[in-house]
Amino acid sequence: MPSYITSIGTAVPENCIEQSSIADFMVRASQLDANEARKLRVLYRSTKIRKRYSVLNDYSKTENFEFYPNTVDLEPFPSVSQRMLAYRQHALPLALNAVKAALTHNNDVSKIPNFTHLITVSCTGLYAPGLDIELVEALGLSRQVQRTSINFMGCYGAFNGLKMANTIVQADPQAKVLLVCIELCTLHFQKKIDDNYLLSNALFADGAAAVIIEGQPKRLSLEMQSFHCDLLFEGRNDMAWHVGDFGFEMVLSSYIPRLVKGGLGELMSHLQQNTTLPAFDFYAIHPGGRAILEAAENQLGLTPEDNRYAYEVLSDYGNMSSCTVLFVLQKLLQERTPKDVNKHIFSCAFGPGLTLETGIFKIAIS
Repeated sequence: MPSYITSIGTAVPENCIEQSSIADFMVRASQLDANEARKLRVLYRSTKIRKRYSVLNDYSKTENFEFYPNTVDLEPFPSVSQRMLAYRQHALPLALNAVKAALTHNNDVSKIPNFTHLITVSCTGLYAPGLDIELVEALGLSRQVQRTSINFMGCYGAFNGLKMANTIVQADPQAKVLLVCIELCTLHFQKKIDDNYLLSNALFADGAAAVIIEGQPKRLSLEMQSFHCDLLFEGRNDMAWHVGDFGFEMVLSSYIPRLVKGGLGELMSHLQQNTTLPAFDFYAIHPGGRAILEAAENQLGLTPEDNRYAYEVLSDYGNMSSCTVLFVLQKLLQERTPKDVNKHIFSCAFGPGLTLETGIFKIAIS
């Protein structure tokens, strides 16, 4: 039996910050000289990101900070425990906003559906009892709802959540799964003067997405047809996510686009040899950055117009780790009409490992 994504809801924090303002904050925080500041602003402009959202308002300020110390060098720099406290404070409200958006789209906002399973995905915060239990209580879900938490997988985490939901619904067509991805990447700003950290500071943002998966389509839905994964061990040191003394440290090297391009080529070649691939009508690529999108286009033979949903999300939100590809899928689905039924979508995301996750979806209607 097939399973269907029947609704996607998204949410971002209230603090909308222009990319140029974030660059100004980073110049001050890192105490860059004039030449270094010029290079940093060039980097920020080259990302093609217009604005990002953060649970912290500090990135739009030059003084009177609320999270960071009001010192020239931001010392003492916030510890992991301080960042995890902020995560716990902000994660639940943002996740609830995403769930409400998904329920509104599904016409279920008047009453919370009887979800049988709850899957939470995050790589930017951990605590226990965790977000899953808080969601059960806040939403009034059954205390017997089956809960699964997927943590620390990075930008491809949503695919693991979708794959688990797909398996659940295929085993029990009466199951109703709520998947929630919540990422507060901006809590983990690092002020090290290193290309890896400068690049990650320029890309990442905060957001949440909620997905409802069930055994029957509702209006226009996405049938989950197949998922495929590959690992490029040679890229294990080029994209990584470590717990440091002052937050989670993202390693993001300039070689990633080259690795993604080659890895996608190998993966698509393998799929063509071992499976019958449909003709793809639409694409939902995880916007990990401008260079990654261009590498994917080059390998898949796409134009920027084919990839427009990813570029729009990148421009308006930045990279929100695991939930970002769900923003892209939502934007793509919002523009579909009944004439698009049975058309296929190819989606992919990339993360530590180097991991490549892909999903193939078919547009369906009730």
